[in-house]
Amino acid sequence: MSYLFIEYPKCSTCKKAKSFLTENNIEFTQRHIVEDNPTAAELKAWLEKGSLPIKKLFNTSGNVYKELKLKDKLPDMTEDEQLALLSQNGMLVKRPLLIGNDFVLVGFKEAEWSEKLKEE
Repeated sequence: MSYLFIEYPKCSTCKKAKSFLTENNIEFTQRHIVEDNPTAAELKAWLEKGSLPIKKLFNTSGNVYKELKLKDKLPDMTEDEQLALLSQNGMLVKRPLLIGNDFVLVGFKEAEWSEKLKEE
C-alpha cells in the first residue's frame, strides 16, 4: 500500500512525519503543497473520505490565514467558497496530509498515525 503524503518541505512537522514514514518502511508518494496545490475537488473528496469538518483543513496558525483575517471571514463563507480559497494557496492548507484508500490524516500526531497505519 502506498500513500499520498502532502507536505511543505520546510515545515518541521512535515519533516517529522516524513521521518516517521521512512523509519516505519511505509511507502508514500510526496507532493509539495505549494508547487502542486490540491484542487477544490481533491479537497472536497478528502473531507468526505476523512469525515472531516472543513475547518480541519485550514492552517490556522499560518501567516496567510492571519493576514487574510480568515478567523472572522470563514463563518460567513460557504463550504464551496472555503474550498476554492484553500485550492488557491497551499500555505492555507494544514499539513502534512496523509491520504490512504479510506482515510485522511491532517497534521502529524505520531500516536494517531501509528494507530491508523497499523489498521491498514
